[in-house]
Amino acid sequence: MKKILIFSGAGLDKESGIQTFRDSDGLWNNYKVEDVATMDGWRKNRELVLDFYNLRRREMKNVQPNLAHKLIASLETDYNVTVVTQNVTDLQERAGSTKVIHLHGELNKSKSTFPGSTETYDCPGDINIGDKCPRGAQLRPSVIWFGEDLDGNSLERAITAATECDICIIIGTSMQVSPANQIPLIVKDGTPIYYVDPGEKFDIPRYYDTEGRWADEITFVEYEHIKEIASIGMEKVIEIIKK
Repeated sequence: MKKILIFSGAGLDKESGIQTFRDSDGLWNNYKVEDVATMDGWRKNRELVLDFYNLRRREMKNVQPNLAHKLIASLETDYNVTVVTQNVTDLQERAGSTKVIHLHGELNKSKSTFPGSTETYDCPGDINIGDKCPRGAQLRPSVIWFGEDLDGNSLERAITAATECDICIIIGTSMQVSPANQIPLIVKDGTPIYYVDPGEKFDIPRYYDTEGRWADEITFVEYEHIKEIASIGMEKVIEIIKK
């Protein structure tokens, strides 16, 4: 069974009604990145940070997986599919995907602020000031903020999925967030890469070789551009790979 790597970003969730960060009507218009998505912001105003993610968690409950999510999940009928996502929502799982790796954390989980702690906890509702882990430390959203390292285990699994895949589909991402944007680019030489994005085609630089090591020189990735929104683009990609 062929292996497919799906590398997804906020544009995949957009058709479900989830605002993206980078669009003109996106979330960053109402909040400053440094206030709600950095450790400095957390230190300065924990209540603001918690309110921001509580709002997003409530929003997530009121939306449903869209056609693109469902099409991705449907690929598991004929392929071994791993979804590596920059999204913190659970829409892909709710659509039926069984192997989803969240590079930037999960909105429906919390984690301890105890130094060195790696514990996470299910978080179906709000996180409030005074909510603490069993060791007595304040809980925070289990998301990766700007300036924080990616979870090592998730990153290792994502790299393995990339290096082992036979087909790579990039969807709903501007490919601007590093180092996550390098993961779908370390596929084996000759692996077809399909990039679903309604914008114009652009050069995508690769800084790492196919074994995930820093390369001697920057190269640019060859890919087939499907210039469509996520749902229409996925329909077209599926037509291509199933021919």
